[in-house]
Amino acid sequence: MGAPPHRKIIHVDMDAFYASVEQRDDPALRGKPVAVGHGARRGVVAAASYEARRFGVRSALPSVTALRQCPGLIFVPPRFDVYRAVSRQVHAVFGEFSDLIEPLALDEAYLDVTANKAGLPTAWLTAKAIRARILEETGLTASAGVSYNKFLAKLASGQRKPNGQFAIMPQEGEAFVAALPVEKFHGVGPATAARMHAAGIRTGADLRTWSLVDLRQRFGKAGGWYHAIARGQDDRPVNPSRERKSSGSETTFDADLTDPAGIEAGVLAMADDVWAWCEKTGERGRTVTVKIKWADFQQSTRSRSAPSPVDSRATLHETALGLVRGVFPPAKGVRLVGVALSGFAARAAGGRAGDDLPGLELYGVG
Repeated sequence: MGAPPHRKIIHVDMDAFYASVEQRDDPALRGKPVAVGHGARRGVVAAASYEARRFGVRSALPSVTALRQCPGLIFVPPRFDVYRAVSRQVHAVFGEFSDLIEPLALDEAYLDVTANKAGLPTAWLTAKAIRARILEETGLTASAGVSYNKFLAKLASGQRKPNGQFAIMPQEGEAFVAALPVEKFHGVGPATAARMHAAGIRTGADLRTWSLVDLRQRFGKAGGWYHAIARGQDDRPVNPSRERKSSGSETTFDADLTDPAGIEAGVLAMADDVWAWCEKTGERGRTVTVKIKWADFQQSTRSRSAPSPVDSRATLHETALGLVRGVFPPAKGVRLVGVALSGFAARAAGGRAGDDLPGLELYGVG
């Protein structure tokens, strides 16, 4: 018996999605540095065009910092309804090429094209066809990574951005990872990268010299994952039925708040965002969580779980207010509040959380 055939995985990632939608819809913005978000003192960048990225403007960057780095930056308020509508178009295109689609966000997804639903000779040509169809349907460009597993496909999609694609073949996977700095690994954040650097691990090749036992001792359960990806291995299937775990919304105030009425108003607005998602998807969760970021950037969270799912906006309001009132009177200013709902009821076979809004995360900006 020979080895099982390699899977054919494509990771598709829209190029500067929110900003590109804005530039598509307003020709005056094309070719200019654009940030989706609010330019207020306490605003943050939700997305940046490639023209803005040349100045170091990135998502989650404070607006004042973004404007300092790029004085000509143009802020555009987010239009999430439009982004969701375009995302539906993109995901409809995915469905033409595969029945195994795992959405990661509004603008990206994994596709398993091993079954070759479109009848194209190679996964490379399938990725090209997907990108062409997206451009035809939406007027927007996408980049793609092609490989034999999800980890490498995700890495590959970033190699030729924007509007390009890159493939990592089975015989190339281990060498590709070996040459890569660990901070470039998907899933290795700054804190983990710093721990790896402290241990002398700076590249995939360095990581490969560590035994499974040593990696588990140093990094816990994640050690097994690091041992596998250092060898270009990732057995995770593309999972079209991956259930959503939570839906949340948060906002940063223009000025620190100590007035309970103002803080409560922010909590209610975020609860309304979450309930809007619930109404669109039909999902209901049992656990309500309120997040607070204080003026000194310390964070607090309060959660409450009910025996049955939250069944109305009024109940969500009542629960969220009860949680935030637990910190009144606030000992210091409140910079940000957020509300999240989790503990969703199990869906019947054939459905999943958020079917009509793949990978949607509601949140406020500004």
